[in-house]
Amino acid sequence: MSKIEKVVLAYSGGLDTSVILKWIKKTYQCEVITFTADLGQEEELSGLEEKALKTGASKVYIEDLREEFVKEYVFPMFRAKAIYEGRYLLGTSIARPLIAKKLVEIARKEGAQAIAHGATGKGNDQVRFELTAMALAPELKTIAPWREWDLNSRKALISFAQENGIPVPVTKEKPYSCDRNLLHISFEGGELEDPWLEPGEGTYLLTVPPEKAPEQPEIITLEFEAGNPVGLNGKKLSPANLLKELNVLGGKHGIGRIDMVENRFVGMKSRGVYETPGGTILYVAHQDLEGICLDREVLHLRDSLVPKYAEMVYNGFWFSPEREALQAFMDKTQEKVTGEVRLKLYKGNVYPLGRRSPYSLYNPEFATFEADEVYNQKDAAGFIRLQGLRLLARK
Repeated sequence: MSKIEKVVLAYSGGLDTSVILKWIKKTYQCEVITFTADLGQEEELSGLEEKALKTGASKVYIEDLREEFVKEYVFPMFRAKAIYEGRYLLGTSIARPLIAKKLVEIARKEGAQAIAHGATGKGNDQVRFELTAMALAPELKTIAPWREWDLNSRKALISFAQENGIPVPVTKEKPYSCDRNLLHISFEGGELEDPWLEPGEGTYLLTVPPEKAPEQPEIITLEFEAGNPVGLNGKKLSPANLLKELNVLGGKHGIGRIDMVENRFVGMKSRGVYETPGGTILYVAHQDLEGICLDREVLHLRDSLVPKYAEMVYNGFWFSPEREALQAFMDKTQEKVTGEVRLKLYKGNVYPLGRRSPYSLYNPEFATFEADEVYNQKDAAGFIRLQGLRLLARK
């Protein structure tokens, strides 16, 4: 490995990545370029460039990736109906490959020898960042300070910051580790480390408690084309704007709260609280529309592959040949998932009220309980006898 002269760091401007910036400069005696992705986290990005430069960055990149994030990452994942362990809509997982891809692009543009991230050695994000880098730019080294340094506590980080002239905001320490983007916000740590304790009020930011949601339900209509949402209440919207509006609607009605203990890829169990208001509405609407658009066997085969696809995303294999191959199948199933779904939002729940599609496979002449001329009920007797033949053979 040649000497590292330039590193591109995923930078948020918080205490951890500010310390990391300075630590890399001192430890590796190299130039550090920072990259900050705007994924809809609603954090104040003004002043971030000045702070990074003051802390020692030689150059600063800040990019608005909201549309790319939703269109090229969130929507393909939702076309695959991905959900991890039956509950988690993968809000953090799906953001990491995009951030890592941009780190790689900037590293190549700037002639850097390495990228760096602030993920700890206990979590999933280190895997997601580094597998992406290995897939896209195996020549680059990845620096993960939490696996290298001896700054093993918040107190040690603050001491390092003070010794190196890094401003430390004088605020009450947050008990939670949070990640936010347009799809969700997650909370870990604090009282959540005890799986028996109820989450505190500070763990919910995007949604009102369902019991405090409006007493009157709200009816909305979502329009889909080839598995992708394209319109809300008759108005066409870009991917990021559509998800943003659904977040507001879902948050207003207390939709999308999840409190779960999940299995991390590194082997431990972890408790997290997630808020995914707009994503939950999309997931329910998309699933409902598929009910009239997808052939039974195609739908069942696709559903059998969802856990595997979700694991690929969760475990960091977005840029893997198996995920790309499976995505091709998922997208094939979505070619005629086009139409509208009418939904009721009420007290933390999403209720489909109606659905229609130009490609609907629902035939009322087959399904009716009234008299019909297309289905001979006597045929069912032979069908059942053949289905039960192997059961008779066991006697």
